[in-house]
Amino acid sequence: YLSNKNLSKVSYNALLSVMKLSKSAVIGVYSGLIATIIGLGAFAISWNSWELFNGPLPGYQFFIFPGNLTLIYFWHPIFTEEVNFWPKLVMLLFGQFTVVTGIAALIAYIKNRLGARAS
Repeated sequence: YLSNKNLSKVSYNALLSVMKLSKSAVIGVYSGLIATIIGLGAFAISWNSWELFNGPLPGYQFFIFPGNLTLIYFWHPIFTEEVNFWPKLVMLLFGQFTVVTGIAALIAYIKNRLGARAS
């Protein structure tokens, strides 16, 4: 049983820091999952309505921007030749998840740190 009395101030602060970090990670993962679902939905709508809009869905590039960043700057230099459709879609969605998770977790962590300093 750990209590505030049994922990030194340093270890208690370290425990709080880990709890805040894990809260930031959870927020990041949920944000990444939501962004991946939105990206998959935007991709599916754009793919199935190509004839309707005579091109991609308006706003499509906005919704899949994080995934496109990884396709252009991470995956493309590794796989220089053409990649089949399904692996490329998986890479796009994985990039979407990874970038949004990292950014959301970082923002949540900074917000927690700034909130802790203010109090």
